[in-house]
Amino acid sequence: MDRIRAAVDARTDPNFVIMARTDALAVEGLEAALDRARAYVDAGADMLFPEAITELSMYRQFADVAQVPILANITEFGATPLFTTDELRSANVAMALYPLSAFRAMNRAAEKVYTVLRQEGTQKNVIDIMQTRNELYESINYYQFEEKLDALYAKKS
Repeated sequence: MDRIRAAVDARTDPNFVIMARTDALAVEGLEAALDRARAYVDAGADMLFPEAITELSMYRQFADVAQVPILANITEFGATPLFTTDELRSANVAMALYPLSAFRAMNRAAEKVYTVLRQEGTQKNVIDIMQTRNELYESINYYQFEEKLDALYAKKS
């Protein structure tokens, strides 16, 4: 609790959110984790991040006990089932993280590309699964960035 109190005391920006994470559920059980959640909120935490949730009802319990927004950490191959966003919303979850989903998919795609390259000596047979340069630029708004950059430096000339 001291770290939460220290963070609250040190906060200078009222928009800075202090989120408290508890891993107590997996080690000490639900009641201990709920007790810890109460203590975190009493210490000033603005949000809770209960880790290793295994049932939607547990999120509801944390939300009821804490009366602050709850975060769900949805990562493949972990203790928490792959709840849908609708299920999480129905369990009073305010925010969900999917921290490794895209990374795992990208890594699998990279493995495929490099396996083909190693076996065939070329990436020709995996071009169809790749993002084109134009698709990349569109997805990151590169053209708009380039226009703004050109306009910025044109003014200085």
